[in-house]
Amino acid sequence: MTEEFLRYIESERRYSARTCAIYRGALEDFFGYVYPGADNLTDTQQKEAFSYGSVRGFIAMCMESGLSARTVNLKLSALSSCCRWLVHQGVLASNPVNRIIRPKEHRRLPEFYTEASVGRFLDSKGLDGTGTASAQMSFHSYRNAMIILILYVTGMRRSEVVSLRRGDFDYDRRVFTVLGKGDKMREIPVPASVCQEILLYLKRIKAEFPEAPEDGRFFLTDSGAPLYPEFVNEVVHKELDGVEGFSGRKSPHVLRHSIATHLLDEGADLNSIKEILGHSSLAATQVYTHSSLEQLRNTYLTAHPRAKNGGNYED
Repeated sequence: MTEEFLRYIESERRYSARTCAIYRGALEDFFGYVYPGADNLTDTQQKEAFSYGSVRGFIAMCMESGLSARTVNLKLSALSSCCRWLVHQGVLASNPVNRIIRPKEHRRLPEFYTEASVGRFLDSKGLDGTGTASAQMSFHSYRNAMIILILYVTGMRRSEVVSLRRGDFDYDRRVFTVLGKGDKMREIPVPASVCQEILLYLKRIKAEFPEAPEDGRFFLTDSGAPLYPEFVNEVVHKELDGVEGFSGRKSPHVLRHSIATHLLDEGADLNSIKEILGHSSLAATQVYTHSSLEQLRNTYLTAHPRAKNGGNYED
C-alpha cells in the first residue's frame, strides 16, 4: 500500500530522489516502531498502524532519542503526506497527523559568504569574459571554476546545475531556463560579462568533447560523463577549502544563500529573489531578511555617533 504511495510521489508528483528517500526512510522507521522486527506488512497492518496513538508515540520516541525538531518534522511531513494520500484513496477516514503538535524548530539563519570573498575568488580565476581563463586553464580547473560561478550567479540548486543542458542558456536574451522543483520552469537572468564567459566555456566544451551532442549536459566530468550531485559537492569543497573568506561550511547551498543575501543587500525586492531562486512561497525567501537586518544592525552600531560610546552623553 505505501509502496504505491512512494511510486505515486516519484512518478506522478515527480519528487526528487532525495525527498523520496526521506519519505521511504520515515515510513520504514514508523512501521519499525509499530511492528518491531516485522517484515512484509499487509495492507491491513499498514492501515491500522496509522492511528493517532501510534503516530504520537513514534514522534515521542524520536524526540527522546535526540533527533532534532527539524528531522522529526520531516518525518511528520512524510507520514502526513502518505496519510493524506490514503484518505484520498478512501483507505483512511482522516489524517491522524493533523492532530499532532509539531515540535518547534529553532530557526537558523542561513550561512553565506561575503560578497567581497566571492568576488576575490572569481577575480582570481580570471572569469571576466575576456578569454583569459579559457585560454590559460586546464579543462578540469576551468570547469570547476565555472561551476562555482554558475552556482553563485544564478542561485541554482545543486540538482538544477547537475541537470542543466547547454540549450538551457539563451545568449540573446541573457537567461538560463531552469527546470526546478515540482517540474516548475523559471528563467534566471545572467549579467552580460558572465554571458560572455559562458560562451567561451561552451566553445571549450565543444573543443574538449567534439562528439558530445549539441544539446548535451552543460557540465561534464573530465571524461565527458554527466555530473552527479556528489561531484558538485566535492568541487565546491575543493575549490573553496583554505581560501581566505570561506570559513565554515563549503557547499553549493551556501553559495545559493550567498547570492540571495547579496541581492537583498543591494536592494532587490523579495518577490524578484523568490522567482530567481524558484521558491514556491515568499515565506521561504523571507529568511534572508534576517541576515540583511543583522548586517544593517552591525553597520548602524559601527557608524552611529551615539552607538560608539554606548549611548552615553559624556565622553
